Amino acid sequence: MSLETVAEEIRKEAEETAEAIRQDAEEQAEDIVSAAESEAEDIVSAAEAEVEREIDQLREQELSSAKLEAKHERMSARREALDDVRDRVESRIADLDADQRRELTESLLSDSLAEFAEDEQLAVHHAPGDADLIEDLVSERPNVAVAGEYDCLGGVVVESESSRVRVKNTFDSVLEDVWADELKQISNRLFDEQ
Repeated sequence: MSLETVAEEIRKEAEETAEAIRQDAEEQAEDIVSAAESEAEDIVSAAEAEVEREIDQLREQELSSAKLEAKHERMSARREALDDVRDRVESRIADLDADQRRELTESLLSDSLAEFAEDEQLAVHHAPGDADLIEDLVSERPNVAVAGEYDCLGGVVVESESSRVRVKNTFDSVLEDVWADELKQISNRLFDEQ
């Protein structure tokens, strides 16, 4: 065997080894690329799922926030409507005709006086503008004196000088009691809630 033949065989073996190495490297590269593509697809899928989850969460938050704001607006509108009704009721009470005002004031005064002993010295406070009415109503009661004005729509506040007891029987306090007792029913009627 000649030197050329040996060199040719070495070169051929080297080429075959190089080809085998190249094919092995290509297969490894394909495996690496395939694994990387698969991993990339998994990452993209996970990222898309996370984005979808965040979008759903934001959508729920926005919806919840909008519902809460709408509820707040409804409650505010209802409160305004109820305040308006209350203002109109107070206005109608303030504008009672003289006979109705006298009848209601006399009833409230009688109820107040019933809370005290008959011989107690009592002072009666009244709404601005009701001095003459109260003077007339207490004129035949020697133990009852007119004490002055009290800031209210009408009615009386009666105080005992000896026991420091005070009975507040004003139109305002009666309205407050009725309003508190009937607020749910008033609201239901105004807003058609049954």
